[in-house]
Amino acid sequence: MQYWLIKSEPESFSWAQQVDHDVEPWTGVRNHLAKRNLEAMRVGDLAFFYHSVSEKAVVGVVRIVREAYPDPTAQDAKGSWVCVDVKACGPMPKPVALADIKASGSLSGMALVRQSRLSVSSVTREEWDKICAMGGYRT
Repeated sequence: MQYWLIKSEPESFSWAQQVDHDVEPWTGVRNHLAKRNLEAMRVGDLAFFYHSVSEKAVVGVVRIVREAYPDPTAQDAKGSWVCVDVKACGPMPKPVALADIKASGSLSGMALVRQSRLSVSSVTREEWDKICAMGGYRT
């Protein structure tokens, strides 16, 4: 199993909307590194759902339920973009703020910290366990 972090602006698509939709295609990714991360995702992998811009916090956990396929929102975009389908697993009991992640020395190498604009990034097992502990999430 691999671990990931996917970002969404809550004003565009929030955790509450993810829960309401149950299974949702993760569309709109237009960065080549993020695309490669989507292509590397496998059914059963877990991802942190991160509210970017206004909240800047890990707010939930989703499971990958369908591997990469052509992004239906990319018809007019240059390149062959992909999406995956994700299903809500549960909320983070205590959202884990970016400031707290940055303050934790053991998470300083995390892609979320080093590549702050990357919308889909990998998470190591150690990073996963640390953030779950910080937020009170049990996998």
